[in-house]
Amino acid sequence: MSGQQASHDELPFAARKTEDMPGHWLLARLGKPVLRPGGRELTEQLLDDAELSDADVLEIAPGLGKTARSIIDRNPKTYVGVESDSAAAGLTEDVVGDRGRVIPGDAAATGLDADSVVVAIGEAMLTMQSDRAKADIVAEAFRVLRPGGRYAIHELALHPDTLPDEAKTEIRKQLARSIKVNARPLTEHEWRKLLTDAGFEIRKVGFAKMALLQPRRVLADEGPLRTLKFVGNVLRDKDARSRVHGMRATFTKYRDELAAIEVIAVKPNQS
Repeated sequence: MSGQQASHDELPFAARKTEDMPGHWLLARLGKPVLRPGGRELTEQLLDDAELSDADVLEIAPGLGKTARSIIDRNPKTYVGVESDSAAAGLTEDVVGDRGRVIPGDAAATGLDADSVVVAIGEAMLTMQSDRAKADIVAEAFRVLRPGGRYAIHELALHPDTLPDEAKTEIRKQLARSIKVNARPLTEHEWRKLLTDAGFEIRKVGFAKMALLQPRRVLADEGPLRTLKFVGNVLRDKDARSRVHGMRATFTKYRDELAAIEVIAVKPNQS
């Protein structure tokens, strides 16, 4: 699919019914391709903090290729995306063109050589994994990074760290019910521990509001024309409108407990 635009029938969400479709693919189908918890602004901050210029960069699960474009704009030495979905991989290939490559692979088993990249980037994907899968993916990032390399993630967080376990469980259940994905966001302490248990050192942690479906965030992420298209598509599709309203209601209900988190972690230099 490299060099050509994927047709609607080839997209990852094409065969799913609206009521069963994962929330991120539903929003993409409706015309909202920026799907990060902290929006475009936190993504751009993450990429600046990751120091991509002249670096060998791995993007784990690039999805629709929105972040890939921003990565390429920062002039990395090399770019490789590892994507398990062939249709999504094609979209990213269209974005990077001859300035990088996209290969099939799993986030926990990329197929790349050990110590082969300087920066690994993952956004809004660890949140959707089980605790075991999170650990496996982080371990793979550690393996492929060179000593001194940086692992940059942008994910969904729960706060405060003292949030009771029963509250965490309830929020996760409500998110899963709403977005049709088994989301398991972590507290800041839990995100830190996940990374340090794998051997990383934490360089930076930052936060942004989780305002994915708030009008100001949609406008900031998508721009006026795409926002109008998105709103029009939502208004015309009754089933999709119900799903979007349900997701927004869940995000609003837990707005005090949900946040977007940025973490820059470093693989220590070998002694």
